[in-house]
Amino acid sequence: MLRSSQPHSGVIQPTFRYPDRLIDSDAVEGRIRAEQVNTIKRYLSIMMLANACNAFVLVAALWASPQRQVAIGWASTVLIFSLFYLFRHHHTPHTKPSYVSARTIRRAVRNALLLGSLWALLPLSLFANASPGGQIIITCLCAGMLAGGAFAFASIPVAAIAFTAPIVVAAAIAIGWSGDPAYLMVAVLMISYISVLWWGVFVHASQAAKRVADQVQAETKVRRDELTNLPNRLAFFEALESAFVRLARLGERFAVLYLDLNDFKAVNDRFGHATGDNLLVQVGQRLKAGIREVDLVARLSGDEFAVIVTDANDVSAVIKTADRIVSNLDVAFVIDGVEVFTGACVGIAFAPGDGAGPELLLKNADEALYQAKHRSAGSIRLFDPQAKDATRRHRRLERDLRFALNRHEFFLVYQPIIALEKDRIVGCEALLRWRHPTLGVKLPNEFTDVLEETGLINEIGNWILLEACKAAVAWPESVRVAVNVSAVQLRSTRIMSAVLNALAASSLSPERLEIEITETAIMHDSAQVLSNLSALRELGVRIALDDFGTGYSSLTNLQRVLPDTIKIDASFVGGVATNLNSQSIVKCQINLSRDLRAKIVAEGIETADQLHFLRKQGCEEGQGLLVGAPKAVNEIGALLQGTKTARTAAA
Repeated sequence: MLRSSQPHSGVIQPTFRYPDRLIDSDAVEGRIRAEQVNTIKRYLSIMMLANACNAFVLVAALWASPQRQVAIGWASTVLIFSLFYLFRHHHTPHTKPSYVSARTIRRAVRNALLLGSLWALLPLSLFANASPGGQIIITCLCAGMLAGGAFAFASIPVAAIAFTAPIVVAAAIAIGWSGDPAYLMVAVLMISYISVLWWGVFVHASQAAKRVADQVQAETKVRRDELTNLPNRLAFFEALESAFVRLARLGERFAVLYLDLNDFKAVNDRFGHATGDNLLVQVGQRLKAGIREVDLVARLSGDEFAVIVTDANDVSAVIKTADRIVSNLDVAFVIDGVEVFTGACVGIAFAPGDGAGPELLLKNADEALYQAKHRSAGSIRLFDPQAKDATRRHRRLERDLRFALNRHEFFLVYQPIIALEKDRIVGCEALLRWRHPTLGVKLPNEFTDVLEETGLINEIGNWILLEACKAAVAWPESVRVAVNVSAVQLRSTRIMSAVLNALAASSLSPERLEIEITETAIMHDSAQVLSNLSALRELGVRIALDDFGTGYSSLTNLQRVLPDTIKIDASFVGGVATNLNSQSIVKCQINLSRDLRAKIVAEGIETADQLHFLRKQGCEEGQGLLVGAPKAVNEIGALLQGTKTARTAAA
């Protein structure tokens, strides 16, 4: 009587879009229709058996009458109808569909009308010529089928009416046509009763529809990200499992794109979490605009999103989708009248080659994302099993760094800064070291990038500032301490509070603290950086420009920063004894610093010839292995308290 709406191998069902379908009206109506069909199927066998039994009762009641042949013919038709649908019902899959089309409901109404019309023939063809006992049997059978049919089809009001209306009309005509006032009252009662039944059917159906709609709404809520209204992690994994089912059944390959935003934490720190939330909403909208309708985009957590790309037999098409996503996110976002810039890195994994299950596939897409993030902002990376070991080592380093501070594995050493003319220590640069439990002591160039990528640089940087200031307060007042501050720290609005806390906790005078920055820090987000530098200078803290001339050097940047100290990079100092170009560059930097009334410090002094050249050119200060190697805090303290000369420190 009803066909199953389950998909077969030749039909493409919108499996991937199931989380999205939950929010549209068609999805709700489809779920309601599925509930209606499932309810009818539950009573189908009983209803068909009741039809067959009632047909046998009629034949038995009219067996001795002249109408026996008509009764047998009618009963045979009902029996064939019932057996046909019983056979179909027991030979179709008994899985309950979760979505049913309107076509299935129309088919159910048609079949209900056909069966009801068949029963309507009973009173029209047999009632008038039947004996009083036969008429009572026919009336009772019609009344029973009206009640039973209304109950069985109650979940679909139109089907219930299609089944009962022909019977009640035919019975009322046949009974009322006899002219007997008692029979006429019976006809009126039948119409009254069926009206009450129809009202009950509509009430039942509306309540069932409301229950299903509420259930769909609850399922939608639990599968939706409240902020972006995108499918969440639960919905994503359900879609991913469905994708693997389709892969096994139809051989349809698919890919997972895993992405997160660049510098999202910096957006939160600078503009606030409300702006960050608004940014995520707009990102979700751009992601949906950048994919096809058959694909799925979900927010997994924080600033992490994932996309399932269907029909991924063409690798280049998937990469184009990733390119489109990255390009869309590179365009500035306007939030409350302010332009906010972000971007994304994308990792791609293909099923089944890169993962035979949802968890493994997503994990390998995450591995590819990790590789992409360590190449360049906005890069796209396919999962590469060969690079997996290197990625694991990098992640292990990241994990160890997260615990290193609490385990007291970091320590500082201090390299003397010497006044070259007087041969006296005038300052010390604080240098970070990491005593790894298994890999030994590691230098900053081995892990600083990871600290900046993870945001740990802010916490570690605050610790360095505090420790350096605590150490320097015990030194002679003429000796300053220099602390390197990364571009990430300098872009943060929290740098001032970190410096103030360190100075307050140590009681160190601000004039004895020197913050060393690179030109890279000035280039990125210069407005915030220059604001922070201005605040530090007003506080009395000295500013040193480190590695000047090694990267993208700009006199405009130099003019905007106006550093208290300019440091000549060791790469230039190393060639002054033999290279005329290095000599010219160092001379220019010394003269420039003199004109700007800034101190000049030469780094990397390792030979007597280098030291002689620098003194001859009037370089004020210097540091390097020749004039002072890095020393532990207790060693540098003893050295300074003894007021030893630079040459003694070098020894």
